[in-house]
Amino acid sequence: MNTFLLNISSPDGNLFADQVTKITLRGVEGDLAVLAGHMPFITSVIPCDVHVTLPDDTVKTGRTQGGLLTVSHNTVTLLGSFHWL
Repeated sequence: MNTFLLNISSPDGNLFADQVTKITLRGVEGDLAVLAGHMPFITSVIPCDVHVTLPDDTVKTGRTQGGLLTVSHNTVTLLGSFHWL
C-alpha cells in the first residue's frame, strides 16, 4: 500500500514524523480518513481519537483535543493538543 509522511505537532513540539498508510479522525464536518494521494485540503479537527495505520498494518491510537489538519501532496500535518493512548 502507498504511504505518505504524517507529522503530528503540538505546542510541546513535534510528536511524530514518519511514513504511514492511513490516518482517521473527526473533522468539523464529520469522520474522515486520509490515504496516500488524497486531494489537498485543510480542516479543523474536533476532540476525538486519532488512528494512525503504519506500513506494517500496526495501528497506533492517540487523542486530540482539537486542532488543524492539513493535507498536501504526500504530506499530512496535524497541529494541536495530542497524546498517544
